[in-house]
Amino acid sequence: MKYQQEISINRPRNEVVEKFSDPDNLEHWQRGFIFMKPINGKLGAEGSQNLLKYEMGKREIEMTETILKNDLPKEYSATYEAKGVYNFQINRFNETPENATIWITDNEFKFSGFMKLFGWFMPGAFKKQSWKYMEDFKAFVEDGKSVKNE
Repeated sequence: MKYQQEISINRPRNEVVEKFSDPDNLEHWQRGFIFMKPINGKLGAEGSQNLLKYEMGKREIEMTETILKNDLPKEYSATYEAKGVYNFQINRFNETPENATIWITDNEFKFSGFMKLFGWFMPGAFKKQSWKYMEDFKAFVEDGKSVKNE
């Protein structure tokens, strides 16, 4: 399953990218975020890996992030692997003449095992989750609104 989403953030690109690239900010715009732990390589470097843990409903999910390209503000691409789910994601941040930023994300999901059924019957759930993260990031950057205690 492949899809692209974009959102306009009313802040300069350098500010948006700074907040996006700071792992301490994840808890403010990714609901359910518990922690991120570097497991291989230098934090943020191409080829490095991080263990990410989230609470989703009553379950905890761990995934491995592998950074493929970190050429911010132009591109940040990575893979995210969890049990039964593989996600390849590209993030780009484009400036507008109004000094705002367009965040464009391309996602490709592949499923295995039980998650194959979930991906087949509920593909909208993944798009909806991606969009919610984008909206929450926009609110965090523009208004300082955090999802941490929600």
